[in-house]
Amino acid sequence: MFSTLSRFVILDLETTGATPSYHRVTEIALICFEYGVETERWQTLVNPGVSIPSFISRLTGITNDMVRDAPAFEDIAPVLHGYLGGAILAAHNVRFDYGFLKNEYRRLGAVLRQKVMCTVKLSRALYPHHEGHGLDAIMARHGLACPARHRAMGDVELVVDYMELAKRELGEAAVLDAVARLIHGPSLPAGLDAGFLDEIPESPGVYLFYGENDLPLYIGKSVALRSRVLSHFSNDHASSRDMRIGQEITRVEWIETAGELGALLLEARLIKERQPVHNRRLRIHQLFSLSLAAGLNQFPLVRVVGKEEIEPEVFEHLFGLFRSKRGAMNTLREIVREQRLCPRVVGIESGKGACLASQLKQCDGVCAGREKPELHYLRLKLALMPHRLKPWPYPGKIGVREQHADTGRTQLHIFQDWRHLKTVEDEDELQDILTSHFCAEFDLDIYKLLQRHLQTCGDTVMMLPALETMDRANGDLLEEEVANKGC
Repeated sequence: MFSTLSRFVILDLETTGATPSYHRVTEIALICFEYGVETERWQTLVNPGVSIPSFISRLTGITNDMVRDAPAFEDIAPVLHGYLGGAILAAHNVRFDYGFLKNEYRRLGAVLRQKVMCTVKLSRALYPHHEGHGLDAIMARHGLACPARHRAMGDVELVVDYMELAKRELGEAAVLDAVARLIHGPSLPAGLDAGFLDEIPESPGVYLFYGENDLPLYIGKSVALRSRVLSHFSNDHASSRDMRIGQEITRVEWIETAGELGALLLEARLIKERQPVHNRRLRIHQLFSLSLAAGLNQFPLVRVVGKEEIEPEVFEHLFGLFRSKRGAMNTLREIVREQRLCPRVVGIESGKGACLASQLKQCDGVCAGREKPELHYLRLKLALMPHRLKPWPYPGKIGVREQHADTGRTQLHIFQDWRHLKTVEDEDELQDILTSHFCAEFDLDIYKLLQRHLQTCGDTVMMLPALETMDRANGDLLEEEVANKGC
């Protein structure tokens, strides 16, 4: 393989699904190299302790009968660790395999720390002009064969063949240089343990920076977590905020999501809940709107209402959302001035009789009897209409489905009346939210996020079924994850 690398292990796993914290390993295969020479091969089926889903069996060919008498992970863990110790672990989409191994060892009370190298990233670095870098795309592009695709040793041999081909086409020096760039870690803040870098996935999600206590310093989101976290520590691009965070940070946590919408929703919620010191945007703010009277005989015709009165059920009477009462009043004053409305009848000024604007001929005179109240009310309503809050366009709850192509993670975001009720990942959670009467607080940030998403990705929206049809529909709403690991 690579003559200057002392120990190099190429590994592949087959699993019961795509979520490392939940699903389990069913097969392991690896090939060891020392200074570029293959030294050993090892493979084993693993009894996952749970049933293998039928669609996974169809994909891999591994059945429940095949693993019934296989060793459990705890039985082979010492042997596997002997192969991995001191080696660089390489895999195609190594985040997937390494995540599963760490979780399996964690269940045994052990911590696995490994220097890793992703051959998907290596392919992108070596062949940037190609679009696809999954194993199927590589096979088609380079004419490689794999008679045991989606079996652990078959996929390991395919990766080995591909790396040997890259050496022949591009030269070993070019490949080694790309490998070195991938396994070399960046400069990090002094208080941060570099070991966490091996664990951060390059998938969508939210990251949290902590200092010496349990209050987060900063919360952010990204569609590529690892790259975004590392960008905070770039000496070339560090902002003053990043430099302050770098002086205080001692640990990083992250939560993966299936897509960008899920990351945005989670970021907005966590910032409001935890109030990180270095976040300004998305923190809890006051909220105001303009409420139009239902009839023209009410006074005043417009009130500035606070957050407690801003409910989607009355959006037909609400106009504009403002972070301050002053902002709401300034907008109302501008409308009154431009449309020659009466500031006294509208509610901007107090007093009786003709308003000052009427005397200055800047009001059409409803307060002085020169304009019919019905016409004045209609003009006011028409002037407010561009600011009207959008009513909920659906008859009930909706789900917005996201699935990540590489990890296979699937999430369904549940909304009703512009409120985010919950994000679910399995049928039990879905059934709970469909049968509950849970009502979230209206949130301006969620309102804006969902409106933007509906404008561009409306085809991802699905009406959630009524209770009597829910059991039949659940399988369609959250179909099982595809365990192709992005390969």
